[in-house]
Amino acid sequence: MNLYFEQLKSMVVFAQVIEQGNLTAAAKHIGLSRAVVSYHIKKLESELGVKLLNRTTRSISLTEAGAEYYQSCRIIADRATTANQQIENLKNEPEGLLKITCPVNVGLQMVVPALNNFRDLYPKIDLDVMLTDEVVNIIQEGIDLAIRGAPLPDSGLQASKLSTLQTCLCGSPDYFNKRGRPKVPADLQPHQWVVYKMTAGTIELSKDNLSYSVAVKGGISTNNAAARTAFLEGGHGIGRVPVYDAWPKIQAGKLESVLDDYQLKDINIYGVFPPGSAASKKLRLLLDYLKEYFIKIEQQTKNAVPSIRG
Repeated sequence: MNLYFEQLKSMVVFAQVIEQGNLTAAAKHIGLSRAVVSYHIKKLESELGVKLLNRTTRSISLTEAGAEYYQSCRIIADRATTANQQIENLKNEPEGLLKITCPVNVGLQMVVPALNNFRDLYPKIDLDVMLTDEVVNIIQEGIDLAIRGAPLPDSGLQASKLSTLQTCLCGSPDYFNKRGRPKVPADLQPHQWVVYKMTAGTIELSKDNLSYSVAVKGGISTNNAAARTAFLEGGHGIGRVPVYDAWPKIQAGKLESVLDDYQLKDINIYGVFPPGSAASKKLRLLLDYLKEYFIKIEQQTKNAVPSIRG
């Protein structure tokens, strides 16, 4: 069977349908109508003489033939993307759009300031920045880079470590005046916590080769880091906070840190991106810039930690 241009287009459309999860999302992602996307799928099935997708009113799934065919279509789409990236990389000045997503608090306090400087250096690189504490599906949303607190096990995604953030335990002066300042991990048990739902339900501390695990329970929980810190300032309990966030509030007298002679787990920050995207010059430039920028933040944090720990 001879291959022709229109069929190549249909193969790329088919790959997008699978990666986006449905016809509507694929149509939005590649800028076609849903009817045109459906036409390409039906045309492929007719020409190949096999059924590629099982369709219901709510979902689609690959047939055995469709699963095998998708692997070939994905390779074609990836190679076309790589070819475009290689041409882009030959340009003297990088240009184009980068879509970025990151958590709200770290975005406002660290990522956005970094992107301000990055945009000054590379004015032809446009930025589309989505701040959300929800985990975004990178492939379906067409995201070039997601800033996350862990390298997620999404199939095929790649990750590059950007930074390590130290943390501390904090509460407001008013809270500690009312409830007392814990001096050892066992003292934490009766305390209220402001629970950050994006982390585990326990806090791990260590000192002198001994480890302690404390259950985190309280009357307030949130999925937003900035809200967590605001509730701590309001006197509603203790919370584990990155030092970069806590230090200005400690200096201002709004928060106090406790158990500073114990070690808490650091938070590793990663840049997560789709497979093959690392070949993009503009994404590589951004990753390298963020790493350098965060190194400065890490150094400032390390300088602050001895002050926090007295």
